[in-house]
Amino acid sequence: MDTIKILFVGDVVGKPGIQILQTFLKSIVQNNQIDFVIANGENVADGKGITEKEGKELFDIGINVVTGGNHIWEKQKFQDYVKVEKNVLRPLNYPRGTFGQGYVTHKVRNVGVTVISLQGRAFLPAIDCPFRTADWIIEKVKPESNVIIVDFHAEATAEKIALASYLDGKVSAVIGTHTHTQTADERIMPGGTGYITDVGMTGPYDSVIGMKKEAAINRFLYQTPQKYQTATDDVHIAAVILSINTETGKTEKIERIFFPEFDREKTN
Repeated sequence: MDTIKILFVGDVVGKPGIQILQTFLKSIVQNNQIDFVIANGENVADGKGITEKEGKELFDIGINVVTGGNHIWEKQKFQDYVKVEKNVLRPLNYPRGTFGQGYVTHKVRNVGVTVISLQGRAFLPAIDCPFRTADWIIEKVKPESNVIIVDFHAEATAEKIALASYLDGKVSAVIGTHTHTQTADERIMPGGTGYITDVGMTGPYDSVIGMKKEAAINRFLYQTPQKYQTATDDVHIAAVILSINTETGKTEKIERIFFPEFDREKTN
């Protein structure tokens, strides 16, 4: 039975995230025989949002589909861009009539691959139900897609696990994004759905989830708005590789990537 290999890259933050992918993505794809690349890009434009410029940079380095989240609207130019760029997704469960689309289907080695972007509601804006939205879109794309990947952009761990459990056996994988902290719970659920609570951040780790530390700390100290400034140092790639059976659409293997590894031993 044949398999397809999909690389899902965690939230790409600013220019540092783009630059490390420009350096290493090609070799990761070649070394792992990747067929298709997805990346969450809601923070790629200087830490918040995405415009045509950053979208082109991501596509030029080999990313096939860019998924979104609550920050994808931060740049005004995004609304014009998402009207014409079908491979940049906003969460599907925004209200009817919202600009852009929340899913896209590609043919990869003659196999239909659908990518769906969904957003959670716990501690985030109360948009439409991601569970019911998932139901109708899966029913719609099933005739043309054996492989279905869901980016679930959500704050609460419980909501992510609940959606993955609800969709187990109905989709190939549910990949959590948004918290910028990679979790170590990657696994294949009983029905064959690959899962990780959060794939993590591709960007600068000498930071507070991508933001310069001083401004982030002051937000907590003074409880006042601070100017968001993207950090620059200690940049890493966070991702997962999914090996998916093209006949059944079930995940056969999920492998977590964090590159380069943290320095866990201090040397003098």
